[in-house]
Amino acid sequence: MKSLLAVLTVLSVIIGLWYAACVPMNIKGVLDQAERGGEVVEPATPKARRDASAIGLIVKNTFVISRSWSVERPRLPAPHQVLDELWGTTVEKKITSKRSLIYHGQVTLSATLLGFAIGTGLGILLAVGIVHSKVMDMSVMPWAIVSQTIPIIALAPMIIVVLYSIGVQGILPKAIIAAYLSFFPVVVGMVKGLRSPDGMQLDLLRTYHASTNQGFWKLRLPSSLPYLFASLKIAIAASLVGAIVGELPTGAVAGFGARLLAGSYYGQTVQIWSALFAAAILAALLVFILGLLERLILKRMGV
Repeated sequence: MKSLLAVLTVLSVIIGLWYAACVPMNIKGVLDQAERGGEVVEPATPKARRDASAIGLIVKNTFVISRSWSVERPRLPAPHQVLDELWGTTVEKKITSKRSLIYHGQVTLSATLLGFAIGTGLGILLAVGIVHSKVMDMSVMPWAIVSQTIPIIALAPMIIVVLYSIGVQGILPKAIIAAYLSFFPVVVGMVKGLRSPDGMQLDLLRTYHASTNQGFWKLRLPSSLPYLFASLKIAIAASLVGAIVGELPTGAVAGFGARLLAGSYYGQTVQIWSALFAAAILAALLVFILGLLERLILKRMGV
C-alpha cells in the first residue's frame, strides 16, 4: 500500500509539473489567437510582449492558463490531450487503419522481436565463447564494448544504405539495428551469470570428474538465468528503440517511427507525444511479459 501511494504521489507531481509547464510553453500561441479574436490582451504590442516576462503575461491575462491546455497545435501538449489522442488512435480506430497506433505498433513490434531474437542469440553465443575461451575474452569483449560507443542515430542510416544497396529491404534492416542495440546487454549479463558459480561449486564438479559440457549444463547455465533475464529486460527495451530508430532514415509509412516523422513534418506535437507514450507502453508490456516468464522458469527450477 505504501509503495502504491508513493508511486501515485510521484505521478501526481509529474502531472502537475507537466500542466504547469504547458502554460509558458503555449502562451504565445494563446495570446496571438486572442488578439486575432479581438480580445483585450496586455501587453498587446510585440515589443512589450518581448520585454515582459512569462509570469507577467499570465498574471495580466489569466485566461491563458486554461486555454494553454487546449491549444490545437501546442508546443507542449497537456496530459489529457495526449490521452485523448491515444484513446482516439487505439480504441476508436480499426486495427487495420493506418491512423491506428495498434497498426503501427504491430509493424514496429515485428522488427523489435526479430531483432531481439537475433541479438539475444548472438549475445548468448558470444558470452559462452568469452567464458570458455581466454582468446575470445581478450579479443571479442573489448570490441563489443567499443561497438556501443557509436551513436545509433549516426550508424542507422549507414546500415540502411548499405543493406538497401545489396537489395536487403523490409523488416530485416530494422531488425539488424534492433539486434545491434540488444546484443550487448545480453553479452554482459550472460558473461556475469556464467561466471557466477563460486570456486567451491566448481571444485565439487571436478571431484565428480564432470566434463566441461556437464559443468556448463548442470551448473553454469542454471546459475546464469537470473542474470540473463535481467539483461533480457534491458535488451527488449533497447531493441524497441533500435526498431524505431531504424524506421526514421527509411521514410517509413508504418510503425512508431513513421508516426513520429509524420507528426514532425506537419507540426502535430500531440501525435508525436502519443506515439512516444504508445512506444513506452509497448516496452513496459514486453518487460512485464519477460518478468512473468522469469518467475515461472525460475520457480520451476527452484532458483
